Amino acid sequence: MYSPYDFNQSIAHRAEYVEERLKGGAPVVGLTYDRGVLLFTVKRTQRKVFEIYDKLMYSAIGNQADVEAVRLAAIDFAHQEGFARSPDDVSIQRMVGFAISPPLKRSFGDTFNTPNVLRALFAEIGATPDRDSFFVLNYDGEFTTHARYAAVAGSDAAETAMTDELEKHGRDAVPDLNTALQRAASAWRTGSLDYSRRDDDDDEDSDNERARREREKEAADPLREALEHGSVEAAILERDTPRESKFRLLREEEISI
Repeated sequence: MYSPYDFNQSIAHRAEYVEERLKGGAPVVGLTYDRGVLLFTVKRTQRKVFEIYDKLMYSAIGNQADVEAVRLAAIDFAHQEGFARSPDDVSIQRMVGFAISPPLKRSFGDTFNTPNVLRALFAEIGATPDRDSFFVLNYDGEFTTHARYAAVAGSDAAETAMTDELEKHGRDAVPDLNTALQRAASAWRTGSLDYSRRDDDDDEDSDNERARREREKEAADPLREALEHGSVEAAILERDTPRESKFRLLREEEISI
């Protein structure tokens, strides 16, 4: 007989499986700046940052098939919403909260099917920087909303370290794209460090732990090492462009890190 205890154990095992698969994923950083919104990551071969609709973009870590499935579902919903209502009604809130999150939640709870291996970051540009939005969507359908910046990585500890790095600048506005790229690159480096020892003891956040992370950052540059086998991929949503679509992939010469 399949008991509630069996179900809970199965869900726990599924979460452990997905978390283990996500550990190797290259982090993604989202950041608001004066004239737009930036998504920053490193890719090897496949693209990782995508336009979803005029004012929306998306990136994720995880299995490529699951990343692509969520991308296509988001695009389909956005265009249906834009056609049935209006382009102004296509929002990150409705897309993630009503179209993407519920199917992911149902899929994760179906213990007879393979779970999705994915952690996604959606960004939406507003009329002003304080109206920009980020949504972080997890493999189990749970999501969180963020203002000014957000990050996804292979572990909770890495994500926390990345947000701590971005928080160092307080609530100061990011004046330009170059500054946004520099801060995003710094957060990416932080999220790429080895957090396995910290994950072994979630309560250990001592001065020794912070000192160890600083030593690791000084000893090696994770971004430089990643670029030996990959390349930076960064895209923006431009606030003041006359184009209907705000999305644009940055050219190599525009990326200063």
